[in-house]
Amino acid sequence: MGIQERLIEDVGLREGVSRLTEEKIQKTVQAVLKGENGARLKLYDEICLRCGMCTEACHFYLSHDKDPTYAPAAKVKQTIGTLLASNGRVTPSQIYNMAQIAYTECNLCRRCIHFCPVGIDTAYMMITMRRICHRLGVTPQYIQDTAHSHSATFNQMWVKDDEWTDTLQWQEEEARDEFPDLRIPLDKEGADVYYSVIAPEPKFRTQLIYQAAAILHTAKVDWTMPAEPGWDNSDMCMFTGDFEMMGRLKRKHFESAQKLKVKRIVMGECGHAFRSVYDVGNRWVGWKQFPVPVVHAIEFFWELLTEGKIKLTSKYPGPVTVQDPCNMVRGRGLGDKLREVVHILVDGEIIETASNREHNLCCAAGGGVINCGPPFKNARVQACKAKAEQLRATGVKTIIAPCHNCHGGLDDTVHKYELGMEIKFLGDIIYQLMEKPS
Repeated sequence: MGIQERLIEDVGLREGVSRLTEEKIQKTVQAVLKGENGARLKLYDEICLRCGMCTEACHFYLSHDKDPTYAPAAKVKQTIGTLLASNGRVTPSQIYNMAQIAYTECNLCRRCIHFCPVGIDTAYMMITMRRICHRLGVTPQYIQDTAHSHSATFNQMWVKDDEWTDTLQWQEEEARDEFPDLRIPLDKEGADVYYSVIAPEPKFRTQLIYQAAAILHTAKVDWTMPAEPGWDNSDMCMFTGDFEMMGRLKRKHFESAQKLKVKRIVMGECGHAFRSVYDVGNRWVGWKQFPVPVVHAIEFFWELLTEGKIKLTSKYPGPVTVQDPCNMVRGRGLGDKLREVVHILVDGEIIETASNREHNLCCAAGGGVINCGPPFKNARVQACKAKAEQLRATGVKTIIAPCHNCHGGLDDTVHKYELGMEIKFLGDIIYQLMEKPS
């Protein structure tokens, strides 16, 4: 099935292309290719062997009965490859097609790099296509609204400044019924740990803030959270192609930590936010090194458990399987560390999916795809069919997934394919099992 047959109507894309002319498109394409990254793209385009090795890497291809139009090389050819071949001279309707492919038919998971004999980074080519679409004003409506929230509030959920601190106070008060002397320290200078979260936590996953506070308190960690904007480490602008705002977000986050003179940032269980800090946003700002050291919750929980700062009353009943988030495992190499944490927590085996660690199939929600909203939900869940088959084959009832997007995507997948599985964060299990005051 070609892109025309599967075209999905989106008001953001439709209104965006309605304002375009071929001249404007060509001028914008050439500005990006010549001013930002044309040489690398041209190299990838020239060295591609058209060998088809990347096809088996893509969960979209596997989940759509191996439809060749979903193959990574085919998606490149239909988008950035066409722009390179035509010197940017395409029609507005072609831009609509390219935007749908780039934003909703590629999770930027980078699994295909491991299959490519010459190491072509298809995700880089797709994000460049998104960059061009952003500069043309052609972005899916739902994710663009999230990017607007970043621009206006420095968080992705339109959380107001007083709502943020009120939520932290509320969770502190809730937690003190269980931990009478617990505090969520705000703006504490010189703390060992600056704990950062993504905006969906204060908006509708407040239990994760509660659990993190309980874990940090029980482990006697010297920690703090910021009261001012900069607290949200998420970054949908990275996925819309609004790199200017992406840079502002990362600068704000790091400067918030620098202002408090903390020793390091510990990021909660989120994949894309971690990627934006260690790999993308910091580079756009132009820093050679992080101004403040950063670790992911996987690494931090490993420290607390192996150093005896958190003691367990029991173990979680296994067996379980593990979802390897693309941005921490494929992108950062934390697959073994994740399994070490799970082995400490679980009584039983880890039953691996057929594809695991750096070869794990994506949850089909990352890369901003889930944030493109309801118009694309059915197509997104269909793209997780191959993943669902691998999960079903494990025969287990629990998936451990240390990433927000993985939870969102897998939750839809579990329901759609009737897998009957429960999805857990590491923090869920640690809080459940750890020793608490009597």
